[in-house]
Amino acid sequence: MKKIGFLSFGHWSPSVHSQTRSAADFLRQSIDLAVAAEELGVDGAYFRVHHFAQQAGSPFPLLSAIGARTSRIEIGTGVIDMRYENPLHMAEDAGAADLISGGRLQLGVSRGSPEQVIDGWRYFGYAPADGESDADMARRHAEGFLQVIEGEGFAQPNPRPMFPNPPGLLRVEPHSPGLRDRIWWGSGSNATSVWAAKLGMNLQSSTLKDDETGEPLHVQQRKQIEAYRAAYKDAGHTREPRVSVSRSIFALTTDQDRSYFGRDRDSRDQVGMIDDTTRAIFGRSYAAEPDQLVKLLQEDEAIQAADTVLLTVPNQLGVDYNAHLLESILTHVAPDLGWR
Repeated sequence: MKKIGFLSFGHWSPSVHSQTRSAADFLRQSIDLAVAAEELGVDGAYFRVHHFAQQAGSPFPLLSAIGARTSRIEIGTGVIDMRYENPLHMAEDAGAADLISGGRLQLGVSRGSPEQVIDGWRYFGYAPADGESDADMARRHAEGFLQVIEGEGFAQPNPRPMFPNPPGLLRVEPHSPGLRDRIWWGSGSNATSVWAAKLGMNLQSSTLKDDETGEPLHVQQRKQIEAYRAAYKDAGHTREPRVSVSRSIFALTTDQDRSYFGRDRDSRDQVGMIDDTTRAIFGRSYAAEPDQLVKLLQEDEAIQAADTVLLTVPNQLGVDYNAHLLESILTHVAPDLGWR
């Protein structure tokens, strides 16, 4: 059994070929897709966050709106770039979104990927400390966020406040109990997955990873997951951690599906450079008739090792078509794989 969610990158474009032509279109359609996905039995609605791009940039209003319109589906991110975040302000936003949804927030955070502008986090008012890299800064922000959402008081109260204070030091409000256990780290390397395990975070392993061994992505991810789980256990955590992998998976059940994805050019892993310094491996897409798709997915070692699969969706093709794609996986693929 696996949880199945969708992951939207939230693109919009004025192109005549896009059904998502503005930010308003993306936001409203994302809410509608989450509602439709919940009705189909999908377990999660996740969104990628990019700044300075025509994509999802401010996740918490969207997550809160979805939380108010749905009752069961998990809502989350994959991932929020912590280089851009104030840990305390983010704790307030996350606490509110989690309370609105009734404790369904699954928040993926990370160092993030290359952005649209040079050092974009500087425009948001952040800069690495002396001797820090931007990745170090992201991890520092993440650690601060984790500490704040524990709910312990840390701020000295004003002796003459506007409103009466509870006794003791004050914490960031609103506080949502249990949120700390639902924070995920989007890891692109074995080392950061071990770091996340020690801090008791869940693990998101996406379709992009540092190419550390030259092996296929799914093999490297399986080894990453094993290293993460071993480190999590060694750290003494008692909660069972969760692990997700993201994949582009399309079951070809209609002529329209075959027209869109029948000649997918990304049927093999791709290797490239990130920031001109890091060799990275990009995951392949899976597009095939359902029976063939089942066989292909059975050979994906990372999918077998994970408990959650996030299906990337081409959101610009519209709500109805993306709901069809999700239903095709649930109906024609998931049962034969034992996911349902």
